[in-house]
Amino acid sequence: MSDLGKTVAEPVASGEQLDYHALNALLNLYDADGKIQFDKDRAAARQFFLQHVNQNTVFFHNLQEKLDYLVDNDYYEKEVLEKYNFEFIKSLYDQAYGHKFRFKTFLGAYKYYTSYTLKTFDGQRYLERFEDRVCMVALTLAAGDEDLARNLVDEIILGRFQPATPTFLNSGKKQRGEPVSCFLLRIEDNMESIGRAINSALQLSKRGGGVALLLSNLREEGAPIKKIENQSSGVIPVMKLLEDSFSYANQLGARQGAGAVYLHAHHPDIMKFLDTKRENADEKIRIKTLSLGVVIPDITFELAKKNDDMYLFSPYDVERVYGKAFADVSISEHYYEMVEDPRIHKTKINARHFFQTLAEIQFESGYPYIMYEDTVNRANPIEGRVTQSNLCSEILQVATPSEYNADLSYATVGEDISCNLGSLNIAMAMDSTDFATTIETAIRGLTAVSEQTSIDSVPSIKKGNDNAHAIGLGQMNLHGYLGREHIHYGSEEALDFTNAYFAAVMYQCLRASNKIAKERGETFTKFDTSDYASGAFFDRYDPAEFAPKTDKIKAIFDASTVHVPTAEDWAELKRDVMENGLYNRYLQAVPPTGSISYINNSTSSIHPIASRIEIRKEGKIGRVYYPAPHMDNDNLEYFQDAYEIGYKAIIDTYAVATKYVDQGLSLTLFFKDTASTRDINRAQIYAWTHGIKTLYYIRLRQVALEGTEVEGCVSCML
Repeated sequence: MSDLGKTVAEPVASGEQLDYHALNALLNLYDADGKIQFDKDRAAARQFFLQHVNQNTVFFHNLQEKLDYLVDNDYYEKEVLEKYNFEFIKSLYDQAYGHKFRFKTFLGAYKYYTSYTLKTFDGQRYLERFEDRVCMVALTLAAGDEDLARNLVDEIILGRFQPATPTFLNSGKKQRGEPVSCFLLRIEDNMESIGRAINSALQLSKRGGGVALLLSNLREEGAPIKKIENQSSGVIPVMKLLEDSFSYANQLGARQGAGAVYLHAHHPDIMKFLDTKRENADEKIRIKTLSLGVVIPDITFELAKKNDDMYLFSPYDVERVYGKAFADVSISEHYYEMVEDPRIHKTKINARHFFQTLAEIQFESGYPYIMYEDTVNRANPIEGRVTQSNLCSEILQVATPSEYNADLSYATVGEDISCNLGSLNIAMAMDSTDFATTIETAIRGLTAVSEQTSIDSVPSIKKGNDNAHAIGLGQMNLHGYLGREHIHYGSEEALDFTNAYFAAVMYQCLRASNKIAKERGETFTKFDTSDYASGAFFDRYDPAEFAPKTDKIKAIFDASTVHVPTAEDWAELKRDVMENGLYNRYLQAVPPTGSISYINNSTSSIHPIASRIEIRKEGKIGRVYYPAPHMDNDNLEYFQDAYEIGYKAIIDTYAVATKYVDQGLSLTLFFKDTASTRDINRAQIYAWTHGIKTLYYIRLRQVALEGTEVEGCVSCML
């Protein structure tokens, strides 16, 4: 909570008219009765339209005039509209406007008009209302399918499904980037791969969101090159090159370039890698804007538990001995034989010292992210090995290496990864009149994002996208929903709800993808070698565990259209998938929703709120206040912030949801200002023992902070 309770608002003189910024600020002050002034924020949203939006919106006499103008002047893609007759388009706009959408908060309206809506090329006037943007997104994704377009309009306008920022921002616009949230690239241990990766990072950054790159395969500092010892410079210079590349390339100025790099915990450069984020790091090695992630296998925790040393292995030698890249070798499985193998050069550090350093860096900077390598790969249903995650730590897919010729052309094109994302608002999805249709519409919409993306400049991304049709349906507003229903986050009832809800989502996602595979007679590439084809994926689950156990959650699901699958449902789905396959290689990923949460009036992702009244710094306007969605003066007790709730309840919640998500969930941990590095280490271990796949940021509450000024992932915060 911010400074609510410290100050009472002065009464406004009769007839005095406050502007929208002043009205929004009153949200941060109690009224004379000691109540939060939610009505002032709603008034701020109305004033924002009266004082700003209406005065700065280009007027058109009718829809035909508007669309003609936007197409003729290169604002809209003509090809999108040509797939439909005008009468249908007009009816779709009527459908959208018929919902009489209103932003529920000032920040939601402000975010939409500053960050998403179509503006004149000089940036001074607005060319779209929210309904217009929704219609263009629906028309683009539906690609001529009128039923899908209508369903998308309803799901988005009613707040049940929200496409990710790149999709919502770019769809239908002539001058645009790609609708993809982020990308993941492997780098192999040769100069051609490094050079190609830097070029690919530039190409992807200017077209879309962030790019995460795998550094684990690169030989360490001092390793031989062409058998000459002490020649390699290690991973740090490559990181500096990448950081400069991302600072140069952005998406038409609309979204800053952003990158992340992942390194294995048993790479010899790991301590130098971590040191790049120290506050007092030498400028020669300091990494300021690049995000860092560490891949940690089970063996590292086991060594720390015994207070043993941990060996770091030369990727150059490992690849020569095992015939495959370092990242593709299970360190936990081969650790002791690698220790004994004289052909592999190795050094050692104390395992507990490694974890202590990890916590120190996280304490200072919030980095690095953590990927629990063996947990991820035990859950992975696809043949191959997951070796890294993305800029927001929720994408977990198998990639395959590329091989290059001397001129950097491809000798063999591997598969790299695109993130095609969107999220459900849990509260609105629970209110859906047809939950199965809500899920299917979202899956079809995200599949369209995958199919309409073709990044020819990076062939490995194109191949991976074309072969996998991989998508990531996320979730947001868990805390908002629980608060609305008078359920404490992390309680027995909350975990019961989370379990049943995510089981229901998984079931409907698989049904929808199976339905698309049947319609098209096509599955994702290498479906036959997956755990879906063998049925092993379905055998992991006991359907008896899907159903809610507590009386309150049973009643909630009984009153909704959300169907929790029975044993018969699960057996039937298993047969259908084994017979007809799945169209999408991956279906779910829960990102750290940011701007889209404000527009959608959702709490971010599935973690607790950071503050009851959140404070953001928004460009020229300065401080803006945002109330927790679904919070009112009668249910405040259910909106404890994440710092008060504590990391165990958050991890417990994610551990329940993780079982039903084929990729990852972006998990931020929050600590009070009294926390120590020991507390962070305990949380890392607690997460590992509870089956968490990845950790995103570590957030420490600042003593002097009035509320929570949130900064986050610029590419994947949806």
